[in-house]
Order: sequence, then C-alpha cells, then structure tokens
Amino acid sequence: MVKFSKQFEGQLIPEWKHAFVDYCQLKNDLKKLYLLKTDNKPDSTAATGTVARTVLSSIKNFSIFGHQRRDHGPIHVHKKLASSVSKGDMYETELLEQFADTAAAKEFFSCLDFQLNKVNQFFKTKETEFMELGESLKKQLEILIDLKTVIQHRRQTRDITPDSKEDGSISYTISCESDKDKTEQEQSQESINEELEKTELAFSDSPRSEEMGNSTKTKSLDPKWRSVSGQVISFQGKNIKMNIPLTTPSRTFSAISHLFKEDLTSSKKSNEGTKLHINKTRVHHAEKMIKGAFVELYKGLGFLKTYRQLNKLAFIKILKKFDKVTGKQVLAIYLKVVESSYFNSSDKRLKTSLEKVLRQCEVAIGLIVGLVCTVASNSEILEPDMVIKLADEVEELFIKNFAEEDKRKAMKYLRPKQRKESHGITFIVGLFSGCFIALLVGYVIMAHIMGTYKRHPFSLYMETVYPVLSMFSLMFLHFFLYGCNIFAWRKTRINYSFILELSATKELKYRDVFLICTTSMTAVMGVMFVHLALLSKGYSITQVQVIPGLLLLLFLLLLVCPFNIYYRSSRYRFLRVMRNIAFSPLYKVLMLDFFMADQLCSQIPMLRNLEYMACYYITGSYKTQNYNYCMNAKHYRDLAYAVSFLPYYWRAMQCARRWFDEGQTSHLVNLGKYVSAMLAAGSKVAYEKDKTKGVGWLCLVVIMSSGATVYQLYWDFVKDWGLLQVNSKNPWLRNDLMLRRKTIYYVSMGLNFILRLAWLQTVLHSTFGHVDSRVTGLFLAALEVIRRGLWNFFRLENEHLNNAGKFRAVNPVPLPFDEVDEDGSYCMSHTCIHGSGKQTFNSSHTRPHPSMSGVFIRSTIKNIRRFVLLFYSFLCCATKFGHFISRGTIFRIAEVRCLRLLDSNSGDDDGSAKRNSAQRT
Repeated sequence: MVKFSKQFEGQLIPEWKHAFVDYCQLKNDLKKLYLLKTDNKPDSTAATGTVARTVLSSIKNFSIFGHQRRDHGPIHVHKKLASSVSKGDMYETELLEQFADTAAAKEFFSCLDFQLNKVNQFFKTKETEFMELGESLKKQLEILIDLKTVIQHRRQTRDITPDSKEDGSISYTISCESDKDKTEQEQSQESINEELEKTELAFSDSPRSEEMGNSTKTKSLDPKWRSVSGQVISFQGKNIKMNIPLTTPSRTFSAISHLFKEDLTSSKKSNEGTKLHINKTRVHHAEKMIKGAFVELYKGLGFLKTYRQLNKLAFIKILKKFDKVTGKQVLAIYLKVVESSYFNSSDKRLKTSLEKVLRQCEVAIGLIVGLVCTVASNSEILEPDMVIKLADEVEELFIKNFAEEDKRKAMKYLRPKQRKESHGITFIVGLFSGCFIALLVGYVIMAHIMGTYKRHPFSLYMETVYPVLSMFSLMFLHFFLYGCNIFAWRKTRINYSFILELSATKELKYRDVFLICTTSMTAVMGVMFVHLALLSKGYSITQVQVIPGLLLLLFLLLLVCPFNIYYRSSRYRFLRVMRNIAFSPLYKVLMLDFFMADQLCSQIPMLRNLEYMACYYITGSYKTQNYNYCMNAKHYRDLAYAVSFLPYYWRAMQCARRWFDEGQTSHLVNLGKYVSAMLAAGSKVAYEKDKTKGVGWLCLVVIMSSGATVYQLYWDFVKDWGLLQVNSKNPWLRNDLMLRRKTIYYVSMGLNFILRLAWLQTVLHSTFGHVDSRVTGLFLAALEVIRRGLWNFFRLENEHLNNAGKFRAVNPVPLPFDEVDEDGSYCMSHTCIHGSGKQTFNSSHTRPHPSMSGVFIRSTIKNIRRFVLLFYSFLCCATKFGHFISRGTIFRIAEVRCLRLLDSNSGDDDGSAKRNSAQRT
C-alpha cells in the first residue's frame, strides 16, 4: 500500500506546491514527539498516579444531576477575526493539558496553525480571483451574443433590401490609452499581494504576481500594439472596445493598413462618422478567446476543488498520527475547526447557527415545539459552495454557447481525457531497438571490411551517401534525448505540458517518442545496410545512388501526410511551429516557438547536410555523380553561409519581437548573444573554406568564438538555468532545487562548459586515427546535441520554479471586449475604471480632435518604423558581414594600416613601395 505522503506528493498541483499543507514538516515535528515519548517511558508509580488522575477528572466532569460537564479537551483553538478583507481569520491553538514534551507539542501545533492559516488565505485569494474572472466572462459572453445578434440582423436586413444603407449604429473609433493606466482590479490584486507579503504567511521566496488574465487585464498584449488592435464599437447604447491580439501576420498587416486608412479617412472626411465593417473573422477570433478563457477558468476551479480536498485529507491524516503517538484525542476538536475554516466551508456556512436551534429543540418538549424545530431546521438549508456553483455555471454556459447543446462535445474541452499508455508500445520499442542494434552492427562490420570510413582523397560514398545517414542520426538522437527529458520531467513533477502549452490529449509521451526514434532509425539503418550490401555485391554507385534520395523523400512525405496515421496532430503542430520560427518577427512568440528555435541552434550541421542533399538531388547531380557542383557554385556557398547563421537569426528576431511586445531590455541583451553566435559561425565558415589564409583568420575565429562562448555560458547558467545566485542557501546554485543531489547540478554545469568548447576542433584539427574527418564532425555535432538535451531539462526546471513562485497553474487568456464610457473610461465586469491618461472618442457621437488622432497615428507608425528599421538593419549587417569575411576585406584593411604605420616610421624607398602596393590593393 502506498503511503499517504507519496499519494499527496503525486496528486497535488505542482505550481501550487508551496501553498499546500507542508505534510513532511508536520511529520518531522511529530517524529520529535514520538522519539521523546519512547526515551522517557513512565514507571509504574507514575502510571498509577496517571490512572488515578484520569479517574478523578472523569468524576469531576459529571455534575450532581448526572449531566456531563462541558470540557474543551486537551487543546482549545482560538479564532482571531480578520483585520481586513484580504486577510482571513487566524487560528491559534492553546494547550490545556500537559504532554510528554510541551515544547515539542507547542511547536507542532504552531506549525499546524500556520499551515491552516496559509491554506485559508491562499484559498480565499484564488476564490476571489476566479469569481471576478467568472463575472467578467459572463459580461464578455453577453457582449458577444449581442454583437452576433446585431450582425445577423444586419445581414438579414441586407438580404431583404439589398439597396438599403448600412446600419449606422455600429461604428468605431481608435482609443489612445496610457501605458501607466491601471485598472481597479489590478490595483486591488496588487494591494492583496502587498498585504500577503507583509504577513508571516509567505508562500515562497519568489515574488507573487497575477495568475490569470483578469477581466480588465491586457498584460499579455503589448502596450504599443494595444491601441493598434483595439477598436471601439458602439451598438445598443454601449461603447465596446474590441482587442484582438496581433499574433499572426495577417492581423498585423491588417491593423497597420487600417491605421493608414483611418488617417486618410480622417483627413478627407472630418465631419462624417467612420463605419466599422465587423466581419465574421473578427467575431470568430473573439469567440475563440472567450472560449479559451472559459476552459482555463474551469480548469482553475477544478484545481481549487482538488486543493481543498487534498488539504483536508492531509489535516485528517496528521491529526490521526498525533492521536496515535500522544494518546490524546485532538482529532475531533481540531477537525471541527478545519471544517469550519474558510477553505473548507467557503459559502456553506449557515445563515444562523444550526447547532443552537438543535440545542433548543433538545430542551423543548411537545409536538408544537417539535414542529417549530422542524420548520426551523428546514429553513436553515446549507448554501451551495461558490466554487462548485461557479463550475456548474461555467459548464452550463459552455455547453449552451460553444458546444451546440452537446455535453459530450463540451467535456472534450473542459475535461480532456489523457491517452492511456499502452504496454504494447513498450514491447514494440524493445523489438525495434533490437532490430536497430543488429542492423547497426552489420553495417559497421561491412563498412569496416570495405574501408568506407577510412581517409581517401576521393570518396564518393562519403560525399553523397554519408550526409543522409549523418542527418538522420543527429535528428533522431535529438528526438531520443527529448524522450529522456520527458521521462525526467515526469519523475521530478515538472509540468512540461503546461509550460510548452501542449494538449493533454495529443501530446507525445516518452514511450511515443522512443517508438518514433526506434522505428525511424531501424528504417534508416536498414536502407543504409541494403545500399552498402548492393555496393559490396558489385553494383555501381550510379545504379544505387537514388536509394538515399528516396529515403529522404519518404520521410518528407510522411511529415506532410494528411491521413491520421503516425501521430498526425504532432506532425502538424511541428510544421506550425516551424512556420512561426521562419516568420519570427511577424508571429507572436510563444514558449514552444523559441524553445524549438533553440533546438535548431544545435542542429546546424544537420541543416547543412539537408541543404547539401537537397541541392544534390534537385539539380540532378546524382545522375552524373558531380557532387562538386553544389560545393563550387557561388549560390551554394552563399546558401551554406546563410544556413550556418539562419537559426541564430531566427532566434534573434524572436528576441526582437518579444522586446517589442513586452518592452523588457533583457530580450535585447539576449538578442546580442545570438548576434555574437552569428559572427562566430560566420568566421568559422569563412575559415573552413580556405584554411591556408594565415594566422590572422585563425585569431579572428578564436576571438569571435571565445566571446560568444563566454556570453552563452553566462546566459545558460544565470538566465536560462537560474543558477549562480549569490545569496542562495545552496552554494553557486539557487534556493529551490527539483533534484535532491546537488552534485548533479555541479556536474551538469561542468559538462555544459566543456561541450560549449567544441568549436576548438576548428582550431586544433584533431582526428581519430585514420577515420575520415566527416566522422569526427558527426561526433562533435552529436556532443552539441547531447549538451542541448542536458540544457533542456534545467531550462524547463527553472521555468517551472518561476511558475510555482507565482502560483501560475493556468494560462492567462486576454479578453476581447472592454466596455467604454463616453467620459474616457471603460467599464468591465462589475467595476468602472477611470483612467487619467486615456482618451476615447466615438465617431457616431463626437469627432476626435484631428491633432490627437494624428499624434496617435504618428506614434504608432513611429513604433512600427523602429521595428522595421531594426529588422532591416540587422539583416543588412549580417549579410554585409558575410561578404566582408568571405572576401577577406578585413585583413586587407589591417594590412594597409600596418604598411602605413611602417611608412610613417621609416621614410626609405622600401616603405614607399609597400605604401604604393597597399594603396593599389
């Protein structure tokens, strides 16, 4: 039977771990009492005295009338009323009887009271937050229904009378709002957080912040884009601001074009209102946002119910253990306090005291009084729990508005069922693993007999076939390490699905990842073995050269296969992420996007092999065996250089977009890291083209690579992993660690440092005996992939700890509608927020001042222009640097300066000749 502590650890919400009852600490305090009791066993005389005192106390508990006297038992729990709304009631236990060790008992109950107060306060904070969000979502849904009704009415009217004009009741204006404005809910939430920090109930060392997007919060939207995406519509006497996040290129370009159209319209028609054409797409986007917010709210309410149940069960278990250890009966006394506390009762309290009524019924006699008692008892019905009531209401609204009255369809979104892991997959993984190992051993033996991987001045196999094997080996090695990461994340309770925003029903488990790796590599190794066997049988290489190309084409077709086979949802999700990376500045950057882009930064050798094989087969070089064509062509050389720094460029553009969205300078510092990596990669590519260029090129490679390595190591340890904290209780680490052994962190830091120095191979030119240099390159590339797999675990561990420090267990979803007043304020939910720096104008009532509209347009265009100029200048600088290095211009300039220096020091004819030569150069 599994211990309760293990069950408790396995079922609690990882991001709320610090807000749960610290069951392990309570067990440790209870263990002290147990050890003291066993060490100090009472003798027989003391035992006799104890029995006598027990009998006397029992006699005293009864009065002369035979009624038992009321007694509080061994403890009494005092309740202190809350001093403010945000602070809940506080509980403090007083010991009324002597224990084996009074000090240890006081310490136990002090810790128990602390845990109860902590649970009550956290539950109250989250309950208030979810209730406010629920009220806001009801308002959002009402606005959406009214808007869809108006649009449907307009379409019906237009169908009946095609020549009629558009309804002027729907119009829009652009509102300028200050970034410093804060809503009342944000201020109230901040005040609650400040009060929580001032009290002794600090849940963790990390700062507290908002978990879900409140009804009036738009923090997930960029303040620069907020006014661009927001449009105020007026219908049925309401002014509603619609905020659609600019997460896709189409939305971004449409918002920019809309700004220019509005500017032209306002300059031409200063006395006419501007009509807003609200199409079905915008309403559909708003509906998806509200639907996602309902799903997240329902998930949060489910977490809150789990939080209540597990904590109550933890109190019951620890009190049972206390009774068993001490022999005192405190379970019933303290459990009444737990059941009446806020987190367990919430809105289930009685309007009047039911116990008092029942006590009066016991004293009264007669049928009439009995009837009165019955009426009184029936009138004091328990009110439904607020959390359960809101969860049922959310479920009902979701079924009615988003699932077409189909409860089964709604439950797929609200309560998604995870796929059951089959042990049949484990068997298939083992089967294909054995096949892969057998084929690999046969391939290695055959290649050794044929001398395929030995050094040759001219090796057609290594130039044409080996890149395919190298490419697939690196790719599936990386995928295998990702499966190991998933296994490690699950063992350490790191919520990787929530961090990467993976679907619970479609995400890949570690067994699925291992199955993909083993089946794919078995197929690859089987094809390579057959290809090499045909060559050993005497077939010419021109006859079997098409086999690796067919293998590459087969995997490409499988990746885009539209049929629901071989994890179609995961394949299509991968393609969408790759699309987002390729158009990084235009798409909003999510965690999964830049996590995948970081993986590509470690797969540059694989991308270069892929580019080479694409050129080799597309140009038809495999028919003539002219593999030098793709190496000597100018376009190929430029493309090879571009592929070398393209992943760093994508990642840098993601940092630029995140800086533009969030305004944090740390993203610009991170951008500098990838710029330094691009410069180092460019210098290495230029040096590898011609290694006889001299010591100057080698010094440039060393300087560039050393600077980039130091930059990357600092960012790995400090920013990505969160280590090297100065005041940490764990030296050179951080306060919170998911792994128990600190040695693992130190060893991982050392491995990351060593593997970051793989670029030294470019300088040292080390080889392994008579093995071909391409095999050495594959080995070094595999080391970089292994380093990335190690980096992945600690990167998500740090992200998980950040979420746990902020108690972020559900995704914040921005809401599309804000209700705007005519006086420049906007109302949302049940509150009305007035902002001093906000100016809202409605074109159907008053025309905005032209200067204000112009200031807004100019400021918005200025922000867009700044981003475009940054993007363009960055691209130009990278391109120019490539040509700069490839042509050797930097060393010619250095040579000219050196000769000028020599000419200035010596005025002889030799110095003049050198000066003239330098000038001609």
